[in-house]
Amino acid sequence: MFELEYHRMRSAQLIREAEQARLAREAERGRRAARQERSARNADQAAESHTGRPRRHRQPRTA
Repeated sequence: MFELEYHRMRSAQLIREAEQARLAREAERGRRAARQERSARNADQAAESHTGRPRRHRQPRTA
């Protein structure tokens, strides 16, 4: 009887640990996706803002 109860407790503990590990992986995956999205958004903004063209056409200086 003792062995059966020990087996049930150990099984329940392993199930809890597996659930915690799954939640941790899921949270890390979400953080990684958010970082990549933020990085991609910043890269798009940087690509648009640094085009190498002047922002306005300047008039030549008068003598």
